[in-house]
Amino acid sequence: MKELYHSLSAVYEAMYRSFINYEEEFLFYSSILKGYQSKSVIEIGCGTGNLADSFFKNGFTYTGLDVSEDMLNIARGKYPNLSFLQGDMRQFTLDQKKDSCIITGRTISYLLSNEDVLKTFHSINRSLEMGGIVVFDFIDALQFIPRIKDGEEIIHTAAYQQKIYQRKSIWTLNLKEGFTFNWLSHYSQITENGQFIELGTDDSVIRTFTKEELFIFLALSGFEVLHCLQRDSYAFDTMVVTAKKTASFKS
Repeated sequence: MKELYHSLSAVYEAMYRSFINYEEEFLFYSSILKGYQSKSVIEIGCGTGNLADSFFKNGFTYTGLDVSEDMLNIARGKYPNLSFLQGDMRQFTLDQKKDSCIITGRTISYLLSNEDVLKTFHSINRSLEMGGIVVFDFIDALQFIPRIKDGEEIIHTAAYQQKIYQRKSIWTLNLKEGFTFNWLSHYSQITENGQFIELGTDDSVIRTFTKEELFIFLALSGFEVLHCLQRDSYAFDTMVVTAKKTASFKS
């Protein structure tokens, strides 16, 4: 979603803060990590840093990673004392290894090729201590793909800082490479008199996964799956995987 994460980054901040409860998001991920005595975490796809301060205030050594400098500039403006790195999840390195990694917001959906999925898990493996934990969510292909076989239109409206925004999403199947779909989004601001001001359009290809194929990718990358659970979330049929590093991956 190139435009959303760059030229529309301020709109992203406004909309997602209004329909995602980030306190609940933090409690969900942190409870998993605390169950494995994790003290340090890298968040891949940290965006504008909406989870960063909660991790920091609760005793985690936190680093955020995102490919969008525009998103990171917002995050750094909010939390100048925290660590945010610009980088590609498929090929990043850290100065110091962490004992956990989270990939939030179904960020794995932007990895369209099997090679990109493997590169990402290999980079995560190299960034974690032995026994380190990775937790990530994904769109469940088995549930979601049949649901949109005839296409689907979704409208999200969000109020933030005395402004009202609307996102009109159109989902259509695109099965040329895996269980993928096209996501066309139109962003608008709604004025007090009901007029729509167009803010921009974003057109992306998004990948869904079956849990079995992700288990294979993890096994090929030195991870053991600990559990996989279904989780309610806005818009999509989502599952969450927790896995442990059991072997070092060598380039």
